Amino acid sequence: MRLTFRILSALLRYPDEAVQRAAPEFAAALAEDGLLSAGQRAALQPLIGALASEDLLDLQERYVALFDRGRALSLHLFEHVHGESRDRGQAMVDLRDRYEREGLEIAAKELPDYLPLFLEYLSILPSAQAREELAQPGVIVAALARRLDERASPYAPAMQTLAELARADGEAFDIAPPHHPDDLAR
Repeated sequence: MRLTFRILSALLRYPDEAVQRAAPEFAAALAEDGLLSAGQRAALQPLIGALASEDLLDLQERYVALFDRGRALSLHLFEHVHGESRDRGQAMVDLRDRYEREGLEIAAKELPDYLPLFLEYLSILPSAQAREELAQPGVIVAALARRLDERASPYAPAMQTLAELARADGEAFDIAPPHHPDDLAR
């Protein structure tokens, strides 16, 4: 389970040289970890293949256009719940404190609610606790998976896999509107 969460974190973070070098090993590592079904692993292959073989600048440009140019697909979980309210700040502090209690050090450039960082946190927890914690933002993850699927994004299977692990279908809660005025990348 630990390895699966780390690989999903790598798949969903901003592509860099380290991810590109490691990507050819992801499929075998996911199979060895045993958490995902063969179908889930197969669905991740196009994204893994792209990260391993495509031009890094092209990958980075597509990532920014998809995740960083609007709120509808933001990988900052609390943005979907709290927006820019004060509640978001306190929620960040509380989450950072949870990370620190488990010994996870946060790079200064990352906000605690960044989904790939949250997945790194889950990777250091006992399995039952990791599943319980993943279920908390599960409806957000499920809504993001639907939106990525609507855009035929290669990131959709990674988010769908997370939603399945969280056992969330997203029906009980709708996150920020998909056509938010700040969403420049539809």
